[in-house]
Amino acid sequence: MKVVVAMSGGLDSSVAALRLLEAGHHVTGVLFRLWDPLAGAASRCCSDEDVRDAHRVAETLGIALQEVCTSRRFFDEIFMAALEEYAAGRTPNPCVVCNQRIKFAELETVRRESGADAVATGHYARVERDEGGRIRLLRAADARKDQSYFLYRVPRPVLERLLLPVGGLAKDEVRRLAREAGLPVAAKDESQELCFVPRGTSHAELVESWLPEAPRPGEIVDREGRVLGRHGGVHRFTVGQRRGLGIAAGLPLYVVALEADSGRIVVGTAGELDVREILVRDTVWIAGEPPADRFRCTVKIRSRHRGTEAEIMVDGDRLHITGAEPFHAPAPGQAAVLYRGEEVLGGGVIETGAAPTDHPSREAPAARR
Repeated sequence: MKVVVAMSGGLDSSVAALRLLEAGHHVTGVLFRLWDPLAGAASRCCSDEDVRDAHRVAETLGIALQEVCTSRRFFDEIFMAALEEYAAGRTPNPCVVCNQRIKFAELETVRRESGADAVATGHYARVERDEGGRIRLLRAADARKDQSYFLYRVPRPVLERLLLPVGGLAKDEVRRLAREAGLPVAAKDESQELCFVPRGTSHAELVESWLPEAPRPGEIVDREGRVLGRHGGVHRFTVGQRRGLGIAAGLPLYVVALEADSGRIVVGTAGELDVREILVRDTVWIAGEPPADRFRCTVKIRSRHRGTEAEIMVDGDRLHITGAEPFHAPAPGQAAVLYRGEEVLGGGVIETGAAPTDHPSREAPAARR
């Protein structure tokens, strides 16, 4: 079978290519150039080191490596879109959108144009068919590395042709295979940060650099509307954040809501971050439709969230989710992904969780700093 595999210069995609070759497939690597150096500060997307490593691995394996430039689309649809979300007081998940709109879309284009039979990546997840031939997206065998949360928006036609060669392996085994095969990335570290945020900087600094008119100072208020302090812009905060508030109180305070329209940050106690109900928009389903208009499943609101059992009510492309226990700090803009056992059912974007205060501001006594 002819397979095109995305290769980033990292350990996992390199071992994915290795396993495809060992399985007897005809393999071609695809390296996406996501970041244009002319755009400014050095991003961690497709660094010179990563590009060199991808070519070194391809040479070691004896396969062709095709470079595909997607920097213009990445800049507009992922980078700038994420900064605009931060400026609007939301916490985006650009990796989910990039997988859907850039990586898998472009990989499928390469497959189609080259006449290949399948596409592959180094993601830690599994794709299988049930007894009836229905495609299913499943959690990885290694729960610590599971990336199925980030793949819930990959279109079903792509999943039908997708191979995930490392999804059934533990990370230690992947590294062992790379070492035994003599791959030059066998000891390479992995990155856990947003790829477009340069080392030594933050997403907030990127917002201030690329969207200088967006940040505006505002009030920090409690749930009763009392003013406790001021801040330099909602883009610097996310729901659940404690550090950087710059206010003193008798007990720890956390961001419970961001109000971009008014410029206010609402703070409260840790207990006020726990909510039973969340509203989700822009829902997609792996099967093309929900299992029912009302059903129960497990919901993850962050990639490392263990999941909460919940009741789901479907309203078009929106979901009303009620947890059997509270969700802690659901952040608008993040993904809510639905699971039934090991299987990903679908998911959407969190619209509301902790509710903002409706009270007008009123000054509180000055706090000691």
